[in-house]
Amino acid sequence: MKAHEMFLNSIENKEQFWAEQADQIHWFKKPQTILSQGENNYPVWFADGELNACYLAIDKHIEDDYGDQVAYIYDSPVTDTKQKITFNELKENVSKFAGGLQSLGLKKGDNAIIYMPMIPQAAYAMLACARLGLTHSVVLGAFAPHE
Repeated sequence: MKAHEMFLNSIENKEQFWAEQADQIHWFKKPQTILSQGENNYPVWFADGELNACYLAIDKHIEDDYGDQVAYIYDSPVTDTKQKITFNELKENVSKFAGGLQSLGLKKGDNAIIYMPMIPQAAYAMLACARLGLTHSVVLGAFAPHE
């Protein structure tokens, strides 16, 4: 299916289209309701579904045997640093960061603010928050001209 056809299908047959898309990802709890109306008549997608973005970004690829492939490339023209990080390395660093957040007492539903330069650790922090179910806000590159 071409991109324009997919776009039209997503508009004309919303629920069917997005139900088919939802079948393509791993859910901890697969949604039965695709589209519903929330508070103030606001549309809510997959209200009864449960997934974890960090699992989908890292663990699923490792389970599919891509652990040794590059997941993240860090290339800083400021520090002339180049680094390739595999899915296995990414999972290890994210898990350590998540453990640190847990040791501080953070848990699912808590809020975190990430204020870091654009370095790999910023990605680890965001993914660690997603892994734990923390709501996070990010301010990247707001300081540290030398990263």
